[in-house]
Amino acid sequence: MEIREERPEDIESIHRVNEQAFGQPVEANLVDFLRRAGQAVGSLVALETDRVVGHVLFSPVTITGENSPEKVLGLAPMAVLPELQKTGVGTLLVKTGLDQCRHLGYRAVVVLGHPDYYPRFGFVPASRFGLKCEYDAPDEAFMALELEPGALGNRGGTVKFHPEFNNA
Repeated sequence: MEIREERPEDIESIHRVNEQAFGQPVEANLVDFLRRAGQAVGSLVALETDRVVGHVLFSPVTITGENSPEKVLGLAPMAVLPELQKTGVGTLLVKTGLDQCRHLGYRAVVVLGHPDYYPRFGFVPASRFGLKCEYDAPDEAFMALELEPGALGNRGGTVKFHPEFNNA
């Protein structure tokens, strides 16, 4: 399994992977929009014998509030072809992506995702940092990870994603 940054020739395959993984085009369209808008800070693909089988995207988020932290990304979406889910492809994508985010100097990552999946990477409920999601989400599903210790502290605030997420 190879993990690498997406290339122009991967775009159609990335769209297909997201569409198949989620069973609808919404997330695939979101990826396309964020890429065109220059909001894809990290867009990694998982390759199996030169075939794109997984994808993860990181994009900037803003946090409203006094002394809110900077250089924070949102992880979304993360997709793996249905026949390869639960085989470690997603884990490899997320770990590689988080390492890349650290290397690029980002301080934290948030995710609105499955509470049984993301804690394995160190994500904890974002409320522990005084953060809340702009969307109505269960506390256990909105999580944060400090890439730099103390980056989130207890500054608090509301995390806002790119407006296109409102359509996803």
